[in-house]
Amino acid sequence: MLNENAFVHIFFMDGVGLGQADPAENPLAAAAMPHLTGLLGEDWYLAGRERITAPRASLVPTDANLGLPGRPQSATGQATILTGRNVPALVGEHYGPKPNPAVAEVIRAGTLFHEVVAAGGRAALLTPYPERYFAAIESGRRLLSAVPLAADSAGLPLLGAADLRAGQAISPDFTGAGWRDFLGYDDMPVLSLPAAGERIAAVAAGYHFSFFEHWPTDQAGHRGTLAEAVAHLEAIDAVMGGLLAAWDEGRGLLIITSDHGNLEEKGHRQHTRNPVPTILFGRDHAGHAAAIHDLTDIATVVRRHLNLPMP
Repeated sequence: MLNENAFVHIFFMDGVGLGQADPAENPLAAAAMPHLTGLLGEDWYLAGRERITAPRASLVPTDANLGLPGRPQSATGQATILTGRNVPALVGEHYGPKPNPAVAEVIRAGTLFHEVVAAGGRAALLTPYPERYFAAIESGRRLLSAVPLAADSAGLPLLGAADLRAGQAISPDFTGAGWRDFLGYDDMPVLSLPAAGERIAAVAAGYHFSFFEHWPTDQAGHRGTLAEAVAHLEAIDAVMGGLLAAWDEGRGLLIITSDHGNLEEKGHRQHTRNPVPTILFGRDHAGHAAAIHDLTDIATVVRRHLNLPMP
């Protein structure tokens, strides 16, 4: 039976792996990230290190390769996180960025969103979309990526501008300024970075399971300069400051993770085979961390924390 007093939020950062201690190559090594460093200790972002168990959080270097050759991709990685199944192995390859028919079939067969809904719980994808996105989906000019496909196929509404304006969603740029500057929503409220983190904590506490998809990290790996990537990571850390300060550690489990490496190696524009960081914050973080080895294990941790049936 679903544990009504527990909740889980996945703060998903697309394309962030553990890398080397070279600030000229790895923006994680160059960025000032006082909140995550204070939580996990110095050099938490390095590949090849052991697990970290700190007083308030744990970090697990997590395998995103899943036994297959080649570079991990977004669609199969995200589907693996949300299903607990080795989706690259099921479809025979790492695939992305958008799901192909085989990956979409796996997603529609059931994800954490589906399981929470079936148990009578509340679930949501907290990332909103502008009207032009919905119009493009409706016309067939655009396909749903793995995470919104998972939420949609579980019968959950995808959030939009009205939800963001009402404080019930969080923009991928955190503050909402992009909705004003680039999308034409002149009346959209703009948050500070710490306030955006506080909002994630507040909104997540209203669901049993929620997911925030932050895709600009992957974009910062594929495009832009090292300095821009450093600035982006420092903004994420400011959000984390607000999120961690406002988080209900007694009831909630916060999981920060990724689908593949990319941003940590700015010397090229491809994905990497590096492990990704999975950070757990909240009740029994160390016990949950002990169960994680690769991306398939994240769903197991969510199920255990919420007391969902194991498939």
